[in-house]
Amino acid sequence: MLLAHAVTLTEVRSCIAALAEDARTVEAASAYERALLELDWIHGDDVPALDTYGLTDDRDILMAVATSAIEQLATYDVDALQIELLLAALDDARALDEF
Repeated sequence: MLLAHAVTLTEVRSCIAALAEDARTVEAASAYERALLELDWIHGDDVPALDTYGLTDDRDILMAVATSAIEQLATYDVDALQIELLLAALDDARALDEF
């Protein structure tokens, strides 16, 4: 894994973890965790650690950063279908997290 790929992956994982940590319901937190597990599965569990220190509390920004970073994974030969499925899982989690 290239350094740039690892940095992007860390960004995605950290944003999803922050969203899960601050989810408004248990169901939403579980859905974010499932998206995180799917991301780890795509990378064969060869993933960098989470770093949520200093991330914003703004859920819209976290979601935008996560979505953008997931889309960037295509530049590192992550399968387009896996990216779309991950984006769908993240959208489903977000839908459970909104009031």
